[in-house]
Amino acid sequence: MSKRTSHGRWVTFPSGADQVRAYLAEPDGDDVLGAVVCAPENLGVTEHRQEETRRLAAEGFIVLVVDPYSRIGGRPPQDYTTAEERRSKAFIAARDEVVVPDCQAALAWLRTQPRVGRVGALGYCLGGGTVLAWAAGTQDLACSVVLYALPVVPAAYAPDGRDRSRIALAPRIQAPMQLHFGDADEAIPMPQTLALKEALESQAPAPISFHVYPGARHAYMDSTLERYSPEAATLTYERFVDFLHRHLDAER
Repeated sequence: MSKRTSHGRWVTFPSGADQVRAYLAEPDGDDVLGAVVCAPENLGVTEHRQEETRRLAAEGFIVLVVDPYSRIGGRPPQDYTTAEERRSKAFIAARDEVVVPDCQAALAWLRTQPRVGRVGALGYCLGGGTVLAWAAGTQDLACSVVLYALPVVPAAYAPDGRDRSRIALAPRIQAPMQLHFGDADEAIPMPQTLALKEALESQAPAPISFHVYPGARHAYMDSTLERYSPEAATLTYERFVDFLHRHLDAER
């Protein structure tokens, strides 16, 4: 979609008493640009996520991916014996109480950097839920994009052992939000997806655009997985790049 080039590097920024690491990608050139804080999947800031971050930067954005596992070595917990235990420990380690303040601190850090204009948010899977929670608690975002977030975080994935509903956050979404889900997502019950859609469209004070892709499974954007859906991934990418440009470009 873009003819720009980009480059990426690791940086750190302050969040409370800690220094948190993040992956920063910037397009080459001198323009003042919209910026994006990205919250990644429960796998963390993988090589694939770094590659996708540089790709998005080449569209004309400064993109900062917050490492949700920065405090524990940059990887989700590895002491698991089953896939379900892996996901549970990853979600608890990257709980809202930790990562939402880190995202807000990332936004504050970005605003001190050259060329940064408006700031939006982008979240994948676990990070999509982070962005939903963050967007409900800040007025600093120009817009946000949420990809296949769990509308209800199950009790096993929460530090207090209780379900956490993102659906209840709908009345607190203050900035335009675009959401993307697959209708064959094996990790997210379709009734939850539709309940989130109804709540956001009827209760959120901000404009909402909600997209559901036929046949797309969980994490359908990830080309390294067998669940990858090229058609849905291409359309999703085109839609959210256009959405980010509409809300973040300085001249609009």
